[in-house]
Amino acid sequence: MADETRIVVAEDHPFFRDGVRRALENVPSLRVIGEAADGLTALDQIRALKPDMAIMDIGLPKMDGVTIVRTIRQERIPLEFIFLTICSDEEIFEAAIELDVKGYLLKECTDAELLRCIAAVSSGHHYTSPAMTTYLVNKTRQVERFAGTRPGLRLLTQQERTILRRIAQDMTSKEIAEEMGITVKTVDAHRSNICRKLELRGQHVLSRFAARHRTEI
Repeated sequence: MADETRIVVAEDHPFFRDGVRRALENVPSLRVIGEAADGLTALDQIRALKPDMAIMDIGLPKMDGVTIVRTIRQERIPLEFIFLTICSDEEIFEAAIELDVKGYLLKECTDAELLRCIAAVSSGHHYTSPAMTTYLVNKTRQVERFAGTRPGLRLLTQQERTILRRIAQDMTSKEIAEEMGITVKTVDAHRSNICRKLELRGQHVLSRFAARHRTEI
């Protein structure tokens, strides 16, 4: 069917995995084409089956959900992701946003909420559990307030913002390059651009700035 959404479900707990599959089976336009109990199997299925969407737990054994998404993004395989997890950790939520994961649901969600999330993500929109939506709104306000004091932040590209956050996490240029699938030379060029836009000068000043304002960038 042309309007059918083909889905891979990755969840190590059979109870949750069966629950997701049953919820999807009640919708004619949704079809589960693969199931996985660990991250490596999920990655293999995504590569082989080329689904439209993957619904997965973040804390999968063998390879976690964030690593799977990062790998798929680097390989440029086109599909959407929904994280379904018991984890409401804000740093993981931010990592999901940076990787353009459009759906983020806690496992306490209802079948109806899961289906609303799938519909939203299929349409190119974002959908998160209410608890995480509240965090996102508060975070956005905090970032905007800080940007008002450092106008140069508004000049940063999305990739430069991602690199700045990675610098705040004390990652080296080599580590950032490997994670983002770009060269160290490109990362260093972005670092120079960030310093220019933020009017930062001096050795290690960018690292100190990022670390000091980690929660605001």
